[in-house]
Amino acid sequence: MKTNLENWFEEQRDCFDIAEPGDGHELRFLDKLKERKKEEKVVTTRTLGWWKPLAAAAAIVLLVFAGYATVKPTVSNVGLAAVSPEMAKTQDFFTKAIEEELYNINEARTPQTQKLVEDALVQLEILEKDYNKLTNDLATSGEDKRVIYAMIANFQARIDLLNTVLEEIESIKKIKTNDYEDQLL
Repeated sequence: MKTNLENWFEEQRDCFDIAEPGDGHELRFLDKLKERKKEEKVVTTRTLGWWKPLAAAAAIVLLVFAGYATVKPTVSNVGLAAVSPEMAKTQDFFTKAIEEELYNINEARTPQTQKLVEDALVQLEILEKDYNKLTNDLATSGEDKRVIYAMIANFQARIDLLNTVLEEIESIKKIKTNDYEDQLL
């Protein structure tokens, strides 16, 4: 039994050019190739005689500037803001949310919550160092989506950390305001 592919080829047999080329076809083809190569050599040797050193110098200058641009990103294009305007808005949103949460934590700081706040700030510093590494990865990876998602997740982790600290501070305040020690069970 024939396969569908074989049946299709038999049906399409008239559509294929199966005629053999005439005698001397290969020699004519090779002659045309030789003529074309001779014409290309003549054109390139005439026009590129003094341009070769100039082209090499221009290529070196371009490589130096391209290397400088990729190695030293500008300060204004750091983080998600370098990717697109939408990512710049996202970075601004997260930055403002983190600043607001830090302000709230500092306002709610008491001697009883001092250790909790200090631990949270240490954890926040670690997350910021990770973010700086991700920023470098973004510059070298050429806007890899995985790096962008990791940067957004880092922002979210910082906000989650600060929210958890605020919730803990609130629960400590509730415990201190309720006088559980005087109540009998």
